Amino acid sequence: MARLFGTDGIRGVAGQWPMVPEFALKLAKAAGVKLATKHKKVAICRDTRISGQMLESAMAAGFASVGVDVVSLGVLPTPAMSNIVADLGVDLAVIITASHNPYGDNGIKLINGDGYRFDKELLYGLEDMVAGDELACTVQMGSLAVKDDAEKAYIDRIMQILPGNNPLKGLKVVVDCANGAFYDILPMVYKHLGAGVITLGNEPDGYNINKDSGSLHPENMCDTVVKGFAHMGIAVDGDGDRIIVCDETGKVIDGDQIIAFLANTLKEQGKLGANTVVTNPLSNPGLGLYLKSKDVNYVKAGMGEPNIIVKMQELGSNVGGEECGHIVLLDYAKSGDALATSMVVAYGLLQSGKKMSEIFPMFPFMPKKRHDVKFAKKENMQVSVDDEKVKAVVAECEAVLGERGRIMVRPSGTEPKVQVWVWGENPEQVDELNAKIVAEIEKFAS
Repeated sequence: MARLFGTDGIRGVAGQWPMVPEFALKLAKAAGVKLATKHKKVAICRDTRISGQMLESAMAAGFASVGVDVVSLGVLPTPAMSNIVADLGVDLAVIITASHNPYGDNGIKLINGDGYRFDKELLYGLEDMVAGDELACTVQMGSLAVKDDAEKAYIDRIMQILPGNNPLKGLKVVVDCANGAFYDILPMVYKHLGAGVITLGNEPDGYNINKDSGSLHPENMCDTVVKGFAHMGIAVDGDGDRIIVCDETGKVIDGDQIIAFLANTLKEQGKLGANTVVTNPLSNPGLGLYLKSKDVNYVKAGMGEPNIIVKMQELGSNVGGEECGHIVLLDYAKSGDALATSMVVAYGLLQSGKKMSEIFPMFPFMPKKRHDVKFAKKENMQVSVDDEKVKAVVAECEAVLGERGRIMVRPSGTEPKVQVWVWGENPEQVDELNAKIVAEIEKFAS
């Protein structure tokens, strides 16, 4: 059967299966029976999109119907929930968000009582329970409570990352909150840290989350940085686990460059865990060459932030992430945390006494080309990747590149599309090879 849980939970169009109250209620009942066995208590938070309350109410009802107490934290960023959940005395937490997707989508993430993701096979078991016989309600119903100080608990903890009073005094930043879950926390924290702040995307109305703002649309942030004579710009996505940064000239800094900066900074301070950085296979080959030149171990995990975190924990690393902006600093957060990451970058910039454009790029990029092939039917995505003709074309292109490049073809874990990535030394050749692979995959897309 086609699985609903992808690399980052379940996502879909709100009002269409599975993002409907009926599914949310059944999933909550299954999770309540299977996972909420110790404390019989769960926590729920959501981002700012209009459909969040509908799904939260359905899940609260599902949990309560099988005897599980529910504590609602309201609007809260994904990393904030991961950060404070261990203090709540719950068996698991639910985060209702579609991250960087438009307002019409929504999603459901489940994390355990320690703030980390559940094993994928366990989540698949919940799907099977939802698809099976209806779970009966219990005689002892659960209760619903509202906790209105979760935001404060997160802010108190995050403020301990940087040393001293007003550690960012003298720094001027533009923060774009994407009209999402960080809309009030992000500018508030930077002001408390002593920075001068220009705020964008902090007026959520349920429909404007990620709309022409945030990490997917940093153009306004970049323009505002230049016009406002700021030192840097920071843009997050709807649930706050992704970060995009630009320098004082308005140039966006790639996530791999940020990872290199963090690794170099922590190594110089003697704080780089296991002298190791972990990324996924999509990181630019130039990052690996840079880290090797700094005598830093470089390890690639599987796709998706959860796989990176597992590998980081296994190796003792405290720096990892993805080039798209999911960056994990395990000393300060249990998942990608745009605020924690941005604070360490901002402090490092201020301490360097340099302009951002004088620091970045940290290393030369190997040219790349990414093209997303959109699919009408999700089930055709994997079929296209596994097709022998597609494999043959990919192998042919890999032979052309030899050791001077890399190719990756993968179905997205969150959207109906197949991503085609090609890296190489010659930009024109990279474009040509990418187009050749795309043309073969598009035969399956309509």
